[in-house]
Amino acid sequence: MDTFQVIILALIQGLTEFLPISSSAHLILPAQLLGWEDQGLSFDVAVNTGSLFAVVIYFRHELWAMFKAWIASIVKGQHSDDSKLAWWIILATLPAVFFGFMAKDFIATHLRNTGVIAVTTVVFGLLLWWADKMSRHDLTIYQTGWRKALLIGFAQALALIPGTSRSGATMTAALMLGLSRDAAARFSFLMSVPVSLGAAILVGKDLAESPLPIDYQALTLGTVISFVAAYLCIHYFLKIISRMGMTPFVIYRLALGAVLCGFIFL
Repeated sequence: MDTFQVIILALIQGLTEFLPISSSAHLILPAQLLGWEDQGLSFDVAVNTGSLFAVVIYFRHELWAMFKAWIASIVKGQHSDDSKLAWWIILATLPAVFFGFMAKDFIATHLRNTGVIAVTTVVFGLLLWWADKMSRHDLTIYQTGWRKALLIGFAQALALIPGTSRSGATMTAALMLGLSRDAAARFSFLMSVPVSLGAAILVGKDLAESPLPIDYQALTLGTVISFVAAYLCIHYFLKIISRMGMTPFVIYRLALGAVLCGFIFL
C-alpha cells in the first residue's frame, strides 16, 4: 500500500470502530470507489491494535480499578461495584467468543458481501433510532446487572454479521434495556477490550505464521493514525450523545446504506 492508502484506511478503522456506524461497511467503500485491493492481514492487525490502545488508554483509570476489584473478588472474596462490572464485562464477552468460533467460516463465506452489509446497515440503524427514542435511559453502568450484560453480549455476537456494527448493536441493546446513553456507550467501549485483545492475538498468530513479507513502515503509520483517530472518536462521541443522542448516526447509517444499495443496483 502507498502512504495515502495507509492514512485513509487507518482513519476509517479508527473512526468507525467505536462509532455505531459499522466499520465493515466503510472498509468496502475504498475498494468500490477507488478499486483498492484488500489491505491484508498484517494491516488489519496493526489498525485494530491502534484502536485497542486508544480505548485502553482512554479508560485506563476505570480499567485499572475494575482489574484490582476483580482480583480482590477472586482472592479475598471482596465484591464492589467495580468488581461486579468487571464480571459483567467478562460475561458479556462469552457469546461473541462462542459464536465467533462456531460461525466465522460461514460468515466469511456467505455474509461478507455488499448486499448483506447494505441491509444490516439500514436495519440496525433503524433499531438504534428506535432504542434511542423509546427507552428509559435512566440506569447507570453500575446498574447493568448480569442478565442485561449477557443480553448485550448476545447483541455483540449478532454484530459478527458484517454491517451490523459491534458498537451499534451493543449500544442498541443497552439502550433497550434502560441504560443511559453515556452508560450504554461506556459499557460498549469497555466490552471492546477483551474482544479486540483476543482478536489481535488470534490474527497476530496467523500473521506470525504467514510467509508473506511485512511492510513495517506502513504498519507503524497505520497503528499510530488508528490510535489517534480512535482516541479522539471516543472522547467526542461521549460528548455528542449527551446533547444530540443517536439521531445523527442513524441518519448517517441510512445514507450509507443507500450509497451501498446504489453500488448493487446501478
